[in-house]
Amino acid sequence: MVAYMVKSEGGFVWACKNYDGDVQSDTLAQGYGSLGLMTSVYFAPGDVVEAEAAHGTVTRHYRQHQQGKETSTNSIASIFAWTRGLSHRATLDGNQGLKDWTDILEKTVIDTVQDGTVTKDLALCMTGSANPDRSMYVTTEQ
Repeated sequence: MVAYMVKSEGGFVWACKNYDGDVQSDTLAQGYGSLGLMTSVYFAPGDVVEAEAAHGTVTRHYRQHQQGKETSTNSIASIFAWTRGLSHRATLDGNQGLKDWTDILEKTVIDTVQDGTVTKDLALCMTGSANPDRSMYVTTEQ
C-alpha cells in the first residue's frame, strides 16, 4: 500500500490507525513537498472533528530562534488546521459568516504561495537546490 501511495496521483482514502496514519501521511507529505503543507483532519462519530498540523520542525526552529539564528517556519498547515476546525464549528452553528471567512483565509494563503511568497521549505522544492538563494523565501519574522 505504501508503494501505491507514493506512486499514486491520489483519488483514494486510506484508513489507518493513528500512529500508522502519522507515519504514512508524513512520508507522503515530504514526498510531495513539505510537512508544512499537511493538515490532518480526524472525523469521529457524532459532530466531533479534530484538525491538527503535521508533526514537524517547529521545535527545531524554536531552538534556532533562541540561539538568534534566522528561521523560516512554514505556518500553512497550522493555519489550515485552524480554518478546518473553525469551518466545522461554523457548520455546527449555522454561522455562514465564519464559514466564508475560513474559505477566504485558505484562498488567500494559496494565492500568496502561488504569487511566490514562500518559506524556505517550499523554496527548496521549487528550486531543487539544497541551499536556495536567500531572496527566494521569507523568514518567520517576515
